[in-house]
Amino acid sequence: MEEQVILVNEKDEQIGLMGKMEAHEKALLHRAFSVFVFNDNNELMLQQRASHKYHSPDLWTNTCCSHQREGESNIQAGKRRLMEEMGFVTDLKESISFIYKAPFDNGLTEHEFDHILIGYYNEEPQINPDEVAAWKWMSLEAVKADILANPGVYTAWFKIIFEKFYEHINITEA
Repeated sequence: MEEQVILVNEKDEQIGLMGKMEAHEKALLHRAFSVFVFNDNNELMLQQRASHKYHSPDLWTNTCCSHQREGESNIQAGKRRLMEEMGFVTDLKESISFIYKAPFDNGLTEHEFDHILIGYYNEEPQINPDEVAAWKWMSLEAVKADILANPGVYTAWFKIIFEKFYEHINITEA
């Protein structure tokens, strides 16, 4: 059975469920999350999405992201997906949330109420090659500079987070 996403209104109140592909085809607002994992050097763990992903293949992005399942908290969803994609779990805390809309070349559109989750980890991940092509640690300053120099190698949501919400993920300023 196709994964269901939680349709929400602009207050993040659930208004229904829908298959993930249909929600992206119709550009309907749905709940999502983005996990940002840092190490003791204040570097962010980035992942490169697998080449066969249905959108944004081979692009670099935050540590992991996905959609909550019905009845699952943001933290539970973040931990589940962190294990599925990166092969580890760590404590997560909620940061901010925001709505974004990003159309893709394949006719699909991400229209998400995205919850930012932050965690800490210092080991190497055990990446799932079905989800992740590669990973690396980068300082936020280096990421910010590289997004300006090479915007085409990063996902739409990651660039939005860095442009609009940098102060909420920059833990050195917290």
